[in-house]
Order: sequence, then structure tokens, then C-alpha cells
Amino acid sequence: MPTFIVLGHFTDQGVRAVKDTAKRAEKFKEIAKQQGATVKDIYWTLGKYDVVSIIEAPDVTSVTALGLSLGMAGNVRTQTLPAFTADDMAKVLAKVK
Repeated sequence: MPTFIVLGHFTDQGVRAVKDTAKRAEKFKEIAKQQGATVKDIYWTLGKYDVVSIIEAPDVTSVTALGLSLGMAGNVRTQTLPAFTADDMAKVLAKVK
């Protein structure tokens, strides 16, 4: 299943309710499961991004729907990156001419 890295930063609303961030993360996992995705890990970080998630999803459409569902709550804005394993990258490189 494809892997995606989701980088998030809190909105003003998300910072005001930061004490609920762990509860919101659990809700995010539930929503992901409903979308057919699995949240492998969630990390709270310092710097440009406040949260980093590792997600496995069936396809880009599913992870996009998940990101939009998360964004609708208004607590975090995200950037989603497809992630490639070494095996995936070998397949990509095999197609490079």
C-alpha cells in the first residue's frame, strides 16, 4: 500500500485548543480507518511543522479525502508527500531514460 507523509501546522484555532491535540489525533486515526487508510505513526514536532504523520492509503484519492476531512475541522493545515521505499525507487529509476 502506498505511503504518505503528512506535515501539519496548527491553525490559530488548533493552538487555542492544543490541549485536545492527542484526542484529535485519535479521531484522525478513526477517520483514516473509515477512508481505508492506516495512520502508522504521529509525531509532534518543533519548528515549521507541529505534527508529522506517516500514513498508508490505497491511493492518492483516499489520502486526499482524508486530508480534506482533517482540514474541515479547522485545527491544522497540511501538506501531503508521497513516500517511496528503496524498492519503489528502484522501480522508478528503472523507468528513467
